[in-house]
Order: sequence, then structure tokens, then C-alpha cells
Amino acid sequence: MEKLIREAEKSMKNSLAPYSKFKVGAALLTKKGHIYTGCNIENPSLMLSACAEKTAMLKALSEGECAFKAVAVVSSAGKHCYPCGSCRQILYEFAGDIDVYTANANEIKRYSLKELLPFAFSV
Repeated sequence: MEKLIREAEKSMKNSLAPYSKFKVGAALLTKKGHIYTGCNIENPSLMLSACAEKTAMLKALSEGECAFKAVAVVSSAGKHCYPCGSCRQILYEFAGDIDVYTANANEIKRYSLKELLPFAFSV
């Protein structure tokens, strides 16, 4: 998973976070072994901002990917960063119970998405 973390870190460098200064990068691994990355992109109207995880997922879906294994999330804060509730739901909707990796300079942690979103919405 180190490669997935490195890809998330590279993507974080493209983050546009002029308001919060909180840069986030994500890397989404498909079952085919492809990696799609995303970074957060802020807008003065916060509802128009995009999270890194959502950006990565939409890139993958727009390229025809539909089967996923894991996602890695990193931030510029130097501590573990977890997907927000909205991203957890989007990830669950399109990827199911995948592994979620977070990292800081010293360690990588793994969670199942179900651990982070135990009562996911579904119809």
C-alpha cells in the first residue's frame, strides 16, 4: 500500500485549498490494478468544493472503472486524515466495503469502509 500512499501524496500537491490551507490527496485502487488520484479543490461557496476522495472516484467512474479494492487518503496536516461523511457514502455506493488507508509520516492505518460508515444509506 506504500505505492497507493505515495500516489495520494503526489496528488495532494495539486490541491487548491486557498481558504482552509488543508490540502488532501487521495488514490483509489481498482481491482484491475489501476490507480486514480484526486485532490481537494476549494471554492468560496463551500458547497461547490470537491473532496479528494470524490474527485478520485469520479475520475475512475468517468473512465469506465466499476470495481475497486482500496483508497488511500493523506493530508498536509501531518496527521491521519479520514474521508468525510459524504465521501464515505460515495465510496460505499460505488465501491462497497473497500479498505481505507490513512497515513502520516510514521505509520499507515487500515480500516474497512464499513468500520468508518457502519450504517451506510442504501435503497
